[in-house]
Amino acid sequence: MKKTITAIIMLLAAFVVFAAGVSEKKELTGVEYIKDKGTFVLGLDDSFPPMGYRDENNEIVGFDIDVAKEVCARLGVKLVCQPIDWNAKEQELSLKQIDCIWNGFTITPERKAAMAFTDAYLNNAQVVIVKNSSSYKTLADLSGKKIGVQAASSSADAIADTPAFSSAIAGTVEFKDNLTALMDLEIGGCEAVVMDLLVANYAIQESGKDFRILEETLSSEEYGVGFRLADADLAAKVTDIMKEMAADGTMAKISTQWFGADITTIGK
Repeated sequence: MKKTITAIIMLLAAFVVFAAGVSEKKELTGVEYIKDKGTFVLGLDDSFPPMGYRDENNEIVGFDIDVAKEVCARLGVKLVCQPIDWNAKEQELSLKQIDCIWNGFTITPERKAAMAFTDAYLNNAQVVIVKNSSSYKTLADLSGKKIGVQAASSSADAIADTPAFSSAIAGTVEFKDNLTALMDLEIGGCEAVVMDLLVANYAIQESGKDFRILEETLSSEEYGVGFRLADADLAAKVTDIMKEMAADGTMAKISTQWFGADITTIGK
């Protein structure tokens, strides 16, 4: 009987040690968590050129992707690009389906309260694209018109945060991505599209469509990488690596490849 009790106690002790080990592994966060699993899962909208999108070979490429690849190489982990529904990006992050949101992601006070961010690495602005043949020259000219915008984007926030503009227009038409919004603009479904300046410039240049950007902007902003609040040390580590890349010329090289010049701001 004593042998049986002893055996049971030993089994229970072993189970407690095993459970503690499993629990400890599950509770890893930040840099430790990433290095333990060996992968860095980047969440993105895969139709957001030039930051992150699919090329003619259906491969995910872009400025952010090239920067992330180098960051992961220096971290010693494998980059995994995970397309997500942009409407559910915060949920994907909290459920650990992804490790960060890195896709021309605008830093806002609301997002900073809910996430850990890297330092900003690019400046941006929210602008309005119209057909070149249209008579629109200012934001006021769009009074009473329908405006296209990507759902749950900083562009939608910029419209809402500009009362004089949002109250004057006829309303917004939401699209899954900017490319679809621009297609709607081309066929006359909406009169203008609000989007990120960097994306707008690239879209017009690459598509050759007869669009132009109004000089008047809705807002200025900065791009950063968003992480779970518990992963603040990982956000800090990625910031440090990007600063190293700025110092050794890597950020400038990647920026020049995508934008024709070094427009990065981190480490400067």
